[in-house]
Amino acid sequence: MVDKEDLNRERLELVLEAAGLDLWENDLVTGQVTHKATKTFAELGFSEAEMVTELQDIYGLFHPGDLDIVRQAVADHVAGVTPQYRAEFRLRSKAGEWIWFANYGRIMDRSSAKPGKRLIGVTFNIHDRKQKEDEIAQINRQLVEQNRLLQELNAALGRLAANDSLTGLSNRRTLMELGANECKRSERFGHPLSLLVVDIDLFKAVNDAWGHLAGDRVICAVAQACAARQRHGVDIVARFGGEEFVIVLPETDGASALHVAESLRTEVAALQVPANDAGATVLVTVSIGVATLRPVAGMDFEALLNLADLALYRAKERGRNAVHCAEVPHGGDAAVHWLSPAQDQAGIARLN
Repeated sequence: MVDKEDLNRERLELVLEAAGLDLWENDLVTGQVTHKATKTFAELGFSEAEMVTELQDIYGLFHPGDLDIVRQAVADHVAGVTPQYRAEFRLRSKAGEWIWFANYGRIMDRSSAKPGKRLIGVTFNIHDRKQKEDEIAQINRQLVEQNRLLQELNAALGRLAANDSLTGLSNRRTLMELGANECKRSERFGHPLSLLVVDIDLFKAVNDAWGHLAGDRVICAVAQACAARQRHGVDIVARFGGEEFVIVLPETDGASALHVAESLRTEVAALQVPANDAGATVLVTVSIGVATLRPVAGMDFEALLNLADLALYRAKERGRNAVHCAEVPHGGDAAVHWLSPAQDQAGIARLN
């Protein structure tokens, strides 16, 4: 006749075996292992004779990065902070490999005079699950990195689409979009908006005399001079095409725009752009057309640009290295102002 207690033990062992669980019991008071986790030690490659019987010896098998976590989990359960003892950790196999396991246990004599003599629990292998988690985590890290690189690439493509490749200034498409928005904003708030069209004088002669590399250097030098006067976050500086540039000056009236243009013309005229590696330099000048949008004029950005372009042609007709400004009085015709290098220091343009 099978003893009932033995029968229950056999049933429990069968259930634990089917579930992949390994029963153990520790005496936390004496530090003795009162029931060994034989299945776990076998999985680690240890023979029955090599199985440890002291908790400190078992702790010696734990991964250094996991040991404090396990000890804290035991302490929290002993102190009543947690209703059960739970922990995940790595154990060193006999071959030196780190294998993931998990513990689930409970103090069975909490109400006794010396609670902690019976900490009973089960250990089960979670190595495959952890490997899958690590693989997923690695994939997620790769996805995060790929997304970061994709965002950087998209941002770079956006900059390439919005900027001129040679000078780094806004390109023509960007200029037309931003300029149209500035016109609408100017009309909405009743603020002036001025525009400069800057063209390098006799640029073809530079290319013919020194080659296209020197021509690119001249374009970049003038672009830098234009950008140097830019109020970041306010003004728009763009390469309109070839040797022509456009500067949009929000919140700027005609008189102020004239002074910006004349200052830019003077600075460019003083440039000495390297033409080659032998030390030769190119002297360059610009002609500038200026136009100011008045809120009452009802003019769109393209019309304002055309008006400044006409002023630019007048500057060219005057002999180049000059600034012309086209004013549009409400209900009247365009008037052209000539700002000569010989003007007085007050910088007041003479009406022609």
